[in-house]
Amino acid sequence: MGRLFGTDGVRGIANRELTPELAFSLGKALCHELKKTDPAPTVVIGKDTRLSCDLLEQAVAAGIMVYGGTVIKAGILPTPAVACVTMAYGAGAGIVISASHNSYEYNGIKIFSSDGLKLSDAMEEEIEDLILSGTDAAERLTGTGIGRMYDASDDARRIYEEHLMSTVDFKLLGKKIVLDCANGACFKIAPEVFMRLGADVYTIGNTPDGTNINDHCGSTSPEALAQAVVEIGAQAGFAFDGDGDRLITVDEKGRILDGDRAVAICALDLKEEGRLRNMTVTTSIMSNTGLRRTLEKEGIRVDVTGVGDRYVLSKMLETGCVLGGEQTGHMIFSEYETAGDGILSALQLMKAMRNSGLKLSELSDKVIIYPQVLINAGIRNEYKKTYMKDPDIVRLINDAEDVLRNRGRVVIRTSGTEAVIRVLVEGDSEDEIRGLAQGIASMIEERYGK
Repeated sequence: MGRLFGTDGVRGIANRELTPELAFSLGKALCHELKKTDPAPTVVIGKDTRLSCDLLEQAVAAGIMVYGGTVIKAGILPTPAVACVTMAYGAGAGIVISASHNSYEYNGIKIFSSDGLKLSDAMEEEIEDLILSGTDAAERLTGTGIGRMYDASDDARRIYEEHLMSTVDFKLLGKKIVLDCANGACFKIAPEVFMRLGADVYTIGNTPDGTNINDHCGSTSPEALAQAVVEIGAQAGFAFDGDGDRLITVDEKGRILDGDRAVAICALDLKEEGRLRNMTVTTSIMSNTGLRRTLEKEGIRVDVTGVGDRYVLSKMLETGCVLGGEQTGHMIFSEYETAGDGILSALQLMKAMRNSGLKLSELSDKVIIYPQVLINAGIRNEYKKTYMKDPDIVRLINDAEDVLRNRGRVVIRTSGTEAVIRVLVEGDSEDEIRGLAQGIASMIEERYGK
């Protein structure tokens, strides 16, 4: 990844690392690049509910307008909605101001191109070069050349909601559904969509105040959702993250289903419908080996990519695959969208239940999942790219792999959005793999942690 852009945009603590000055420069650089092909570019800006979004929205919008760009404020919207609205308006780019599943003090800026795809690495590098040069790339406009900003939040929400409704052809009459909106970008749209389908909707994590986004709720903390599903007697529960591009599911027994199980359920449903193009599903290296073996038994091939929904989507576009996803809950249905979408994924799971006539727990039980432990080892940013040069850490990882041999695997990766190293160990004994993972994570933290 580049100097400013990580795996999912530019991120940091708002007003310290991700400053309004940086946001302003990013807006200028983006507009400058867009003007190479459009003398009067339009950019859609959406955001989640965290406190700093207004500050960064105004700053990045000002940067765009300095060079004569038009800004369409889409208001509080999930990340996939911004991609959808960008294409609907024919805009040159779309910006999402969000730090996804992170706590409220963090924020981020990620950019979609006109076709709803995340920016290419080459485009990100051009923008980085302009920002880091510290100079204006073009003459600032004056008079009528200055850009304008329009509020289209109601229209943008309607466009996205109608798009979601167009992807289903069934009703959910009599179905009890619990939604955990993470006090984030889905808090209005998700309940509205399920109510329009006739479901009895119960919501938690649905009162954002600017600081409670992802706070013991949403896809990273689905325990309250699991409890609510059981108490209410719901058929399913769905937890989104702060920007609405992830989904973690709870079945009617209160069991938590990660993205791997959801991908498998939807893949088998698409196969039954004859819609699983090339009989292929795309996942990342973090996905459970059990997912691959479950699908392969059904004649479904699994393509594996690096971590990040941008890489999953890139492989899908290359192969024509219609379904891809990650264990964390990103799921991409390329027939409908170009980004992970929690609400759309929930609707597809409800379709799988309807088509099969089975309960969510019964669908989930068809998926083999092997014990897997994931531990985040805190690390100082300056060591994120060099810690693997430590021979003791390399030796410990190799020893763990030797212990597991053909019974499991070890995956070590650096987070692109947080100051952590993700240590994943998979095997047939949870006690054994937990000990191995903890040993590796502890050494990383002891030597290079905060």
